[in-house]
Amino acid sequence: MAVKERFLFIDQFRGLIGVMMALGHSNYYFNNVWLSLDPMDPFFGTTGQFWLRYMGYLCAPGFLMMNGAMVYWAYLRRRKRGHNPWRARWDFIERGLFLILVQLVWVNSAWGAFSRLRLTHFGIIATIGASMILLTFIITWKWWQRLIVAGVLFIAQPFLLMIPYDLDGPKHYVMQLFIDAGDFNKYPILPWFALAVVGSVMAHFWFEKWKDPEERSGNTMTLGIGLVVVAVAVRMLRGFGNTFPFSDFMSYSFFLVQKYPPNLVHNLWFVGAEIFMVGLFDWIGQRTGVLKPLGIVGRVPLFFYCVHIPLLAIFTRRLGIYYRQGEVLASFVGLAGLLVVMIPLAIWFGKVKRTSKNHLIKLM
Repeated sequence: MAVKERFLFIDQFRGLIGVMMALGHSNYYFNNVWLSLDPMDPFFGTTGQFWLRYMGYLCAPGFLMMNGAMVYWAYLRRRKRGHNPWRARWDFIERGLFLILVQLVWVNSAWGAFSRLRLTHFGIIATIGASMILLTFIITWKWWQRLIVAGVLFIAQPFLLMIPYDLDGPKHYVMQLFIDAGDFNKYPILPWFALAVVGSVMAHFWFEKWKDPEERSGNTMTLGIGLVVVAVAVRMLRGFGNTFPFSDFMSYSFFLVQKYPPNLVHNLWFVGAEIFMVGLFDWIGQRTGVLKPLGIVGRVPLFFYCVHIPLLAIFTRRLGIYYRQGEVLASFVGLAGLLVVMIPLAIWFGKVKRTSKNHLIKLM
């Protein structure tokens, strides 16, 4: 029972990220700001619109880091059960390939309410899958060696972006697959893989090094705050690691760090924020069960992702119900309606996944 309990804060944090992501997607389908907003260069008209959009910046780093953490821990468990290194790795390679397939065949079409098959887009789920595959090749490295890998990728990203390429030529597929962001892929593999590597490093401390729960939560929050302070310092220097300029400290523009692709400030800022929040969830979970409902979503994140998008798309785009006609309030109302449908489905699928021996269901 004790082993299960230590994973609750991870499930609950993934659940929070899942709900925040659903709010961001509800915003995408119900909020009229998306009639003019460019996700690569966002404009925000009001404080509410700003924070509603900015909240979504937490989701992708959170999913990459939690995925990296759980890959590390699951690999160790499988090795302890007697799996040879290749067999333990293959499970994650297979799941990574499955995630890429899910992105290309299901998710891409789901955004348009299945109006067409779109195989020419490599999105966030595919990037998570590719990161999972890459992580298996360094999963046995010591934590500090993996941390060096993440640090090198953080620092190297601005230099890699200097590689010239023709947006209309075949080279753009390679660049946007691994380094830059564009129509083919807003989530290039290398900078986002770095966040999965950080998650695997944190797993060493969460599940092995910091045995005492109070020590784990306290150290995690302290480390998260420290990284946020470093991010603020780098941002204030206005030089290396920054892309968008800002006017004043703590202004809207100060928070608008580049996400597509992520720059150094983005990664430091959100890695720190995610680590702090995981520590906070751990600390709260040791004292109260108030966060347990979030675990409903956190235990089946892929199912939740794959189902809630087409529900929103079919309701708004195919049926033509309030598609991009509201503002901030409409986004929250849409989320509430979505959760009324999705929570029972997540509970049901969680039970199915625990008891089913079907290989496809296990991959979900």
